[in-house]
Parts: sequence; structure tokens; C-alpha cells
Amino acid sequence: MSRTTPKPMSGFPEFLPAQREVERQVIDTLSRTFELHGFANVETRAVEPMDQLLRKGDTSKEVYVLRRLNEESDEGHAGIGLHFDLTVPFARYVLENAGKLEFPFRRYQIQKVWRGERPQDGRFREFVQADIDVVGQGELPFHHDVEVTRVMLQALGRLADPGSIGLPGFTLQVNNRKLIQGFYQGLGVTDVDEAMRLIDKLDKMPADVIRKLLRDEAGLTDEQADQCLALAAISTDDDSFVGQVRALGVSNDLLDEGLAELAELVRACAGVATDRVRIRAELKIARGLDYYTGTVFETRLDGYENLGSICSGGRYDSLASDGRTTYPGVGISLGVSRVLVPLVNKGLVVADRSVPSVVLVALPDEESRAASDAIADQLRANDVPCEVAASPQKFGKQIRYAERRGIPYVWFTDREGGHQVKDIRSGDQVPADPSTWVPPTNDLKPTIVHTDNQ
Repeated sequence: MSRTTPKPMSGFPEFLPAQREVERQVIDTLSRTFELHGFANVETRAVEPMDQLLRKGDTSKEVYVLRRLNEESDEGHAGIGLHFDLTVPFARYVLENAGKLEFPFRRYQIQKVWRGERPQDGRFREFVQADIDVVGQGELPFHHDVEVTRVMLQALGRLADPGSIGLPGFTLQVNNRKLIQGFYQGLGVTDVDEAMRLIDKLDKMPADVIRKLLRDEAGLTDEQADQCLALAAISTDDDSFVGQVRALGVSNDLLDEGLAELAELVRACAGVATDRVRIRAELKIARGLDYYTGTVFETRLDGYENLGSICSGGRYDSLASDGRTTYPGVGISLGVSRVLVPLVNKGLVVADRSVPSVVLVALPDEESRAASDAIADQLRANDVPCEVAASPQKFGKQIRYAERRGIPYVWFTDREGGHQVKDIRSGDQVPADPSTWVPPTNDLKPTIVHTDNQ
């Protein structure tokens, strides 16, 4: 039998231990932030019925179908597929458990999803998403739009904090579908949905191309197309967009409602924004999915704008319905893998050690293994991660073993039973008691290291 080295599978990223530690700390940071705001964690199953997954017509090509090897059904599959986002399973979860949930229900969910896309930079077939949503029963006040925005801004702020994860900065772009729809209605546009769909392509196509499409495919006049593009060009980091929209001379009640909501949101989030995490009113954002009904979000990663939006979502007035009750919601989803994989693959972020161990307990000889194990158990009783050297090599080699793994301390025991711990980074070696010793807090877990590799 021939033996070949396995090759990586495109679109299914896997991390080495020091890279995985970055992902773990990102997930822990997000979880902690969401929980500080009272969001409960849920996890839904990996599969959903095909009819549930295919409700979004434009996603049929993205669904991975689940089948047994000897499946004999007419469809050739078991009638279930892997979920391609966390919104579809969450909608089903709400309906199934509505009688057991307290509304408004606030949840966060961090899980893998699977999508049959063509792999490319920032696009994967298997990836991790982090979602937060607030769902109401029958109604959901607008202040929850503000709440979700503020929570995600704070989460992104913690990820971008140089003293923590230290990811590049973020710009959270916001708009309101009511604003856009009301403006188009005030202009007399007949196919509002098509006009919004085309305007949403401005990041991918030049304005003159979009102008032609608005005329040819949405039936707009030249004047209407120019007004739509003028609205889309408005971009401010405060509520000054209101005056700029008013200056375009369009009147509509729905427009007024959208302007008021967006202005309230931007003002309410100003105190949460920083120089590394910004909020910006970007009136070209429409989000192509037709279930958004109010606030919409998109987020760009500084220096990696080519990735597109890495964190998006919005208000949907009908997340789910059982025919009697409608469950409106507002939520936002962060593509954890979409952010991390490009940074990790370029070596821009990595953990300073590939193991959780803070201490390597040296092994003088094989007969001392039981004693070294006992020392390690004493350290672990103090919540100090540690391991015993794999073999009784010369101490110099055991120290190099620790260095290769990034373990900062080596523990020695002398013949008289005394203990010393050596910080192999500084060379300092001091007496220590394994029953009470703990390292500085910053050494208890791996630290994220940032490089300038490009």
C-alpha cells in the first residue's frame, strides 16, 4: 500500500496549537462580553430539515446535504442538511421553545457553520460565527437595536484592545431600511426592493454602472437614479447625516421615522466608540436580504477592507411566526473565522506558547518521576498549568524543551529536597514552595503576540 502525506482541504481551516489559542481567547472574550450584558448562551444542532434551510431561496446552492452511504430515498439524502448560518436554526429554536422562554429573549451563540461557497480569502466552507440577538414576542422596542449595537461595539473594542487580543480596528457601519425605503417612496420609485438591491452593490461596482442598472433594471429616471446615488454617498460619524438627507428635498413619513431611529442609534453609541472601534452612518448600506426591516449593520476590518463585511445583521420584524404570534428581533453576527484566518495565516497574531503549561517540572532521573509528578500535582492544586519533563535529559536540554514550547518557568528540586523555580526568559532563579507558588497573573495563560509580517 502506498503512503502519501495528507493535503489540506480547501475551505476547512485548521489551526496549530499556538494559533488555536488565539481563537480560544477571541471566543472567550466575546462570550464574557455578551454575558456581562445578560445574554444567555445557547447551542443548536448542526442539522436542520431541508425545507427549513431552503426558505431563503438564494441559499440552495450553499447547503451541504447530509446522507447515509447507502441512502435509498428518492432525494438521495436524509432530508436534512448542515446549517449555513445561526439565524435559521435560532428561528426554529424560538418557535419550538417559545412556551419555555422569557421574552424579550437575549441569546448569544458561537458555533461552526457550513456553507458550500467557493473558498477564497475570508470565505470558507466551515467556519465559526458569533451571533447575538434580542427577540420579542409580538413586538420589540427600538431601544434593543441600540443595545445590540452597543454590545457588539464593546465586544469589538475588547478584541481590538492592544492590551488584550490586539486585532486591527473596526468600523461598524449602520443604516436604516426605513430611511432608504421612505426616501425611494418619496422619489416615486416603483420597484423599491430592486433599487435597494442595486444600491447595495456600490462596494462592488462603480457608481456609473449602478446608475445604468437603476435605469435599466429598476425603471428609475435619470433624476431618480442621481438622487438615490446622492443618498448613498452620505457618510458621517455623527448625526449630521440628517441635515444632508433633508437637503436632498425628499419628504416621506417612513423616511422621517428611519432618520429619527438612525440618529438616535448613532448618538447613543458615540460614548462606546473609540479610536480603534468606530461607528459610522453609511447610507449606501441596504443589506441584500429582504427580511431586514429597520436598522442594518455592516463592519469593516481596518486594513482588510477587501474581506467585505466581517460583522453584519439588522432588525427583522418577523424572525419567526407560528401563524398566531410573530417574533420580531434584532441581531448581529461576527464572522470569527473570517477575521482570524487571514491574520493567523499571515503570522500577524499568534500565542507566545503552544501549550497551556506555565511550568515544566524538571526530571533529574527516571526514579524521580513519582516525586516530580507529586510536585506537579501541588502546582495544579493552585490552578497552575504544568507538565513533567518527558525524559531525564540534561537540564540544559530540558530548558530548551521548555523554550521551544514557550513554557516560561522550569522547576528544580535539589538533593536536599529544596525547590527552586527558574524564569527562563530572564534567567532569574529563586527558592519556591510548590504548595503555595503561583506565577504572575500575566503568565497564567498564553499571551497574544503581534508581528509586523506582511
